[in-house]
Amino acid sequence: MDARAARLQVLAAAALFSTGGAAIKACHLSSWQVASLRSGIAAVALLLLVPQARHGFRWRTLPVALAYAATLILFVTATKLTTAANAIFLQSTAPLYLLLLGPWLLHERVRARDLAYMLAVGAGLTLVFLGDTGAQATAPDPGRGNLLALASGVTYALVLLGFRWLGTRPDAGPGDAAAAAVAGNALAWIIGLPWALPVTESTPADWAVLAFLGVVQIGLAYKFLTAGMRSVPAFEASLLVLVEPVLNPVWTWMVHGEVPGLGAVAGGVVILAATALKTGSDLRRAPAA
Repeated sequence: MDARAARLQVLAAAALFSTGGAAIKACHLSSWQVASLRSGIAAVALLLLVPQARHGFRWRTLPVALAYAATLILFVTATKLTTAANAIFLQSTAPLYLLLLGPWLLHERVRARDLAYMLAVGAGLTLVFLGDTGAQATAPDPGRGNLLALASGVTYALVLLGFRWLGTRPDAGPGDAAAAAVAGNALAWIIGLPWALPVTESTPADWAVLAFLGVVQIGLAYKFLTAGMRSVPAFEASLLVLVEPVLNPVWTWMVHGEVPGLGAVAGGVVILAATALKTGSDLRRAPAA
């Protein structure tokens, strides 16, 4: 694949992922209904759009899928309760928990230079929480939503650890991560279904948003990401995918008029900048392989 086309695919994936906040808030169904039905549609879309996902189902995908299902449910619920900016910025703290969990789960030691990153993310977290502007129409319970978003950062770190674990096994296959994504969405659908049914009050617009979330925001975005990542250097890809947390609150502001607090914006900038700098530092020190 041409390098320019590959970059555009990764960028398109990040842009599609970033529409989640605005779309979730546009659907008038409950958080459980959105989380469950969105994931059910996404599981089918991934199976159709990402062929390698059909060949990676093994017993070891289950714990990764469980962590992914928890992340999907927590993020939808958090987005319904707090601002889209807070939800995505707090989930973006996942690399911090990767550093904290790595020594126990993957036997990866924390290095001295990682401490500066931890302090920066901690400062960003503090700014996000202190910058809470209170309840608004699209963020009725920001306090609880922020805590759920923070929890989604922890579970997302477990997902990333799981993907790394799947990829480093001697018998790792190209479809392992994609299969875990399908299984995670299927589990989120099943787990949320008892609270999602019955769907008594919905409109065609609500179902159109759910279809968009499952097919486009997850399914098509994942297809673009897996295709583009084959030809894009790791550091460049890591910067391109940061478009997601940058654009997420922008779409929500444009569609719903939701304005995050200055503290949340400042905290998000600190978290994303620290993540970009740490990623670049780690990749420069990594072996050429």
